Amino acid sequence: MSALPPAADAWLEQVAFDAAGLVPVIAQQAPSGRVLMLAWADRAALDETRRTGRATYFSRSRGRIWRKGEESGHLQHVHEIRLDCDGDAVLYLVDQAGGAACHTGRESCFYRRLGDQAWIATDAVRVDPRLMYRKGPP
Repeated sequence: MSALPPAADAWLEQVAFDAAGLVPVIAQQAPSGRVLMLAWADRAALDETRRTGRATYFSRSRGRIWRKGEESGHLQHVHEIRLDCDGDAVLYLVDQAGGAACHTGRESCFYRRLGDQAWIATDAVRVDPRLMYRKGPP
């Protein structure tokens, strides 16, 4: 008797979602290794990312699926999806379109470094957020 093939979504069963049905997702720039951002995903967001190759998350503030770049145009093209050893964190290896992953217009959301008891901005704004999100005059 031959073994049955795994179910199409068997890989999702190995993800340890929290009580809200979410898992943290780190987006990392594939070529450079730079950490770009941290967001959350539910089962549907992970599955959509796998199917489309485009980074999809679950927005806790909006209470819905969020496709990175749907408003800003700064898409993330996913090369790989990785799961950590405990199954409770996901890594997207991405190519970041437009040069800014952060809503502040910076390459990375991790643009502040702790100095002498204060956070110091270390990265310049690459894209004016008003232009990214079409808010206000150009």
